Amino acid sequence: MVIQKILQILSVGLVLIANSWNYAQSPASEVHGVRNDLPQPYETQRTWGALPDGTASWAAVTAVEPSPDGRFIYVIHRCFENSCEGRIEPPILKFDYEGNLLGSFGAGLFIFPHGATVDHEGSLWVTDAQGNGESGHQVFKFSPEGDILLTLGKKGIGGSGTDLLHSPNDIVVDPNDGDIFVAESHRRGLNNRIVHFASDGTYINEWGGKGSGPGELSEPHTIAMDSQGRLFVGDRENNRIQIFTQDGEFIDEWRQFGRPSGIFITPEDIIYVADSESGPDTGANELRGIMKGIRVGSAVDGTVLAFIEDMEPLRDDHSGAEGVGVDANGNVYGAVVRRRMLERHVLK
Repeated sequence: MVIQKILQILSVGLVLIANSWNYAQSPASEVHGVRNDLPQPYETQRTWGALPDGTASWAAVTAVEPSPDGRFIYVIHRCFENSCEGRIEPPILKFDYEGNLLGSFGAGLFIFPHGATVDHEGSLWVTDAQGNGESGHQVFKFSPEGDILLTLGKKGIGGSGTDLLHSPNDIVVDPNDGDIFVAESHRRGLNNRIVHFASDGTYINEWGGKGSGPGELSEPHTIAMDSQGRLFVGDRENNRIQIFTQDGEFIDEWRQFGRPSGIFITPEDIIYVADSESGPDTGANELRGIMKGIRVGSAVDGTVLAFIEDMEPLRDDHSGAEGVGVDANGNVYGAVVRRRMLERHVLK
């Protein structure tokens, strides 16, 4: 019933509204093809989630990943302020749907925890997007209890080889065969590629390379998969989503969702795209005049239907939500790095 409600609101009601309202497009929208003036059917909450005893506030929140079985919500944050280097706090917090803390793990493993996903078997995957020679540049697969099941990359060693990663940003796992796709690298990282591994971590292939042409990448910051198995890559510095087959064949590019930092796609192919950097132009090719926030639409045809506006959508001294997750009840979670907070958006 919950999914039916979401689909009815987003796929029917908002389409009618968006088609019938005569919006005045801003000059920025006309230039970039991204709309600020979409329906906003969500209300925002900022008090969800009980922090561990002795923890006064969130560190930089980087990812929120609900488990597919509707039981848990994992929140990834960077231990203290914006780094886990040298810290003893666990960066992975496990909650129930009411926001009660069920457990925590991952202490001492990460430098800069970044992207995450929960696979079809309930395992949690988390990337480490920095390295210091002793730790980092890896991807960890955890059981729901926090046991390490698999690692990709070599501890503390960044590189471009088939057994190395460099500042991996995000990860997605195919629910049919367990194949793994890693998007790398983070800011000015060595690689701009998607790396394909088998379910046991065996290297299969890769594609990408620095550039702005079809199939080229510049900071692939996020990756998600739709019900057809297509890969949606948030090519952030190029202000676009690129869509690929699992063999790396370029299918299409979409620019209507803004500058993508995070992507989440539901089993019903509703796509949620977090734009954390648009608004000002600080010299990194941001979309000037486009509001930060989460845009909601169809992963089937790219129609953008709704918008969750950031609390400070045009300021240049903070970033909005980078990570985005959606639970089985349709609640949307935003992982806000610079303001160090977790946001929960509920349908009105």
